Amino acid sequence: MSTYTVPTMAEMLSQGESPEVLFWVGCAGSFDERYKAVTVAFTKILNKVGVKFAVLGPEESCTGDPARRAGNEFLFQMMAINNIQVLNAYEVKKIVTACPHCFNTIKNEYPQLGGNYEVIHHSQFLQQLINEGKIVLKGGGGFKGKKITFHDSCYLGRANDVYEAPREVIKALDVELVEMKRCKTKGLCCGAGGAQMFKEPEHGKKDINIERTEEALATGASAIAVGCPFCLTMMMDGVKNKEKESEVQVLDLAELLAKDMGI
Repeated sequence: MSTYTVPTMAEMLSQGESPEVLFWVGCAGSFDERYKAVTVAFTKILNKVGVKFAVLGPEESCTGDPARRAGNEFLFQMMAINNIQVLNAYEVKKIVTACPHCFNTIKNEYPQLGGNYEVIHHSQFLQQLINEGKIVLKGGGGFKGKKITFHDSCYLGRANDVYEAPREVIKALDVELVEMKRCKTKGLCCGAGGAQMFKEPEHGKKDINIERTEEALATGASAIAVGCPFCLTMMMDGVKNKEKESEVQVLDLAELLAKDMGI
């Protein structure tokens, strides 16, 4: 396992330096046991290609997205303003995040409260690094020639029109990208958005994540690629429900690239 460093903004500032980008880790990337692997994979890639980045560390708190989606506007604004004060104090200009919920909130909702930044989803950033020749791929990372399907996150796709970047990242892996019957502008939610992640679903005939997993499995893909921590959890639960864990992996885009790069 290669060594990697993750400096904080405070550490960089103390050395009189400033990063090229701030990596916004998010709650899932910090605390969810499964999703921490995505944070590690992404930071290893940034280290490998020489991107000068930093994180806020203990100074980062939740963007407030779940609070706003659940209807607690007061709590959202408190959390948002607290984050904006920290970001502005460090004069942050460019933010990259692997979470579409953080991406959408900081990009589209923070400006109303005085937080104006260039915000990029990690799929877009990874695509840029591939296009610039900084990420050198070896050919599949165990998936060479196999089928991979991509699940569109609502907040990345329909909310922000980011469809091609994640697909370009997958295509660079020398694999076959297969689409689900509902994809891109007609993609189906994994069932976690709008703060639904934090409650049990209402009674019905079938949970949304099961419906979505069935669509993914119907493609015959060996892996379901995602670009969102909520989607990762919901699709993994769906695959587990279908008892297909030994046959189908659910992986974030950063994990797919890291595997291929051997880091």
